Amino acid sequence: MRIKEILLACFGVVSLMFLTSCSLMRGAQGTTVKIAAQNTTESSIMANMIVQLIEHESDNQATLVSNLGSSSVAHEALLRGDADIAATRYTGTDITGALRMKPTKDPEEASKIVKKEFTKRFDQTWFPTYGFANTYAFMVTEDYAKKHHLENISDLRQVVDKAKAGVDSTWMTREGDGYKEFTNTYGFSFKNIYPMQIGLVYNAVESGKMDAVLGYSTDGRIPSYDLTILNDDKQFFPPYEASMVVNNQLLRDHPELEKLLHRLDGKIDLETMQKLNYQVDDRLLEPSVVAKEFLEKHDYFREEND
Repeated sequence: MRIKEILLACFGVVSLMFLTSCSLMRGAQGTTVKIAAQNTTESSIMANMIVQLIEHESDNQATLVSNLGSSSVAHEALLRGDADIAATRYTGTDITGALRMKPTKDPEEASKIVKKEFTKRFDQTWFPTYGFANTYAFMVTEDYAKKHHLENISDLRQVVDKAKAGVDSTWMTREGDGYKEFTNTYGFSFKNIYPMQIGLVYNAVESGKMDAVLGYSTDGRIPSYDLTILNDDKQFFPPYEASMVVNNQLLRDHPELEKLLHRLDGKIDLETMQKLNYQVDDRLLEPSVVAKEFLEKHDYFREEND
């Protein structure tokens, strides 16, 4: 009987040592931070950048919650706790979407609104912009712009009867900054307008099948195809500055992450984002590779922050 008691005691000590060891390992590794990415090149690049920044510069692990179909799906993932960080949120999208408020044309006002309301309603922190805005933009080839003296969207008035315009199909029925409001603001409509998938518009205008198209300002094909973005001279399109959004519970549990995540504030301008997108969409590099190369090139932005 005594031998049995001794064996049980030894087993208990060994079990305790094993559990303690596992606990220490988990403590050394930190937590696993979940990063939500939408099914766009841009969102995937930024999500991978956050994952690699966390894993390289902290004791925490990180994982992707990828290919989320829309901004609303990504938003719900954070609310449910399925994700801790949304890699890309856009001011104009969330003011009318998640917040269901009236759009504003003022970038500073838009930023103030989302920061205040996301803290108040969702207990989330809206970080400063990465440095770029991904907005709708009308664009033409450089040759077409020179031939017809096009600099502003207003200048399209002189070619609307002949020009073939390719636009995002969802934009035709979009409220607030869709086609109906566009025609009211600019005072003209296209005689030949073709709704199409947003990813097809760049090839369509580059190949001459379309004369003017509505695309996204950060697309990497814009510089590679020598496209000219027309200035939104009536400031019709709302600001769509890009930022990450973080659940405050994560920041309360791991306050050291806040300073780390702020390293990306203002570090990526429009031209840089176009180039990063180009490497994935045209050179067919993996988003994780593009993200890693960018962070390594800038030494994970250590010098300015540490």
